[in-house]
Amino acid sequence: MISALRGMKDILFDDSKKYLYFMENCSRIAKNYGFEFISTPILEETALFKRSVGESSDIVGKEMYQFIDKGKNDVCLRPEGTAGIVRSFIQNKMDKTGGIKRFFYYGPMFRYEKPQKGRFRQFHQFGVESFGINDIKEDATVILMLNEILSFFSIKTVLKLNSLGCPTCMPSYRTKLVKFLDNLDGLCEDCKRRKSLNPIRVLDCKNECCQNLLSKAPLLLNELCDECKSDFEDLKSILDKFDINYEIDVKLVRGLDYYSKTAFEFVSDDIGAQNSVAGGGRYDRLVEFLGGKSTFAVGFAIGVERILELIDVGNDKREGIYIGTLEKDGQDLAFQIATTLRKQNKVNVEFEVKGLKNILKNADKINAKYCICIGENELKNGILWVKNLDTKENLNIDIKSLGEFQW
Repeated sequence: MISALRGMKDILFDDSKKYLYFMENCSRIAKNYGFEFISTPILEETALFKRSVGESSDIVGKEMYQFIDKGKNDVCLRPEGTAGIVRSFIQNKMDKTGGIKRFFYYGPMFRYEKPQKGRFRQFHQFGVESFGINDIKEDATVILMLNEILSFFSIKTVLKLNSLGCPTCMPSYRTKLVKFLDNLDGLCEDCKRRKSLNPIRVLDCKNECCQNLLSKAPLLLNELCDECKSDFEDLKSILDKFDINYEIDVKLVRGLDYYSKTAFEFVSDDIGAQNSVAGGGRYDRLVEFLGGKSTFAVGFAIGVERILELIDVGNDKREGIYIGTLEKDGQDLAFQIATTLRKQNKVNVEFEVKGLKNILKNADKINAKYCICIGENELKNGILWVKNLDTKENLNIDIKSLGEFQW
């Protein structure tokens, strides 16, 4: 037997219902905020992620599905969504036309990491990206949208918030941080690598020993320029106005190199040690890094697998129609009726001849609201026997008036 690769799994049955339910409602909310759908390729040039995500990130350093294809191209399966959206933004010359562009996306991402609860090698994200707005209210907008999505699914979270500064204030902070790190002994190998590539990423280390060593590290919030300070205060003011609870996390730097200014994460205690369910921030320099015209941008991404286990779709409500046949001669009629009703309704049809008890049992199993049984009497008289499985009421409906009945 050939099985799915380690860290990859099928989405089916209850999980498939949750997945569709999640994506449909996330998409609905994103559209309400003026975002439109975009889809980018799963396979991209490796250079795209090295230049955007950054050499200091664990994704590029250890976790990409990277290979040389038959055309000698260095490619990889996308490990996250933002870089591909920005590549498309530039390739389609949206950076040159100006104006505001807002997109939402969803689909599979890939990282070669150790599988564990809520983390897979193929996983799914829902995300949004907003381009062209240099206003802290847009940062607040995407946070409010994300909060609305999580609230819709009744997921209890805490919002963690930080500012990563900008090219004006970051250099002086970087100098102070590097000086502090140079005097530390005992940093893990990852932190030693990050120190030379992007020192701020050291603050994100989950190693307990490193965290103890970093307890007295200089704080970026104390080094912000006037503009970054003002923006951060305005963001907090907006969140306060809309009763969004948050915690300031001075070591929140996110796992990707392209963030600046606003950085945020929503975390939940209901999913174990890896408790981040969604996060994002501002990345005003990424479009320029990838060869486009400098463009303001902000967005977020949600880890779908982590959230699915917390979602209750609610299977109590019956819906749709189940059609079963008591006679072999009823199969053609069952097919005809199903085809007609499917124009307006969800219809399941069973062509194998079964007894009434089994037909009703099967209809109940899929949570159908109505069950239609086609037997000798129905074929002879043109009157269908229909049972409402909600009310247990038995109905007789003329085949000619099927379209008029309110299913």
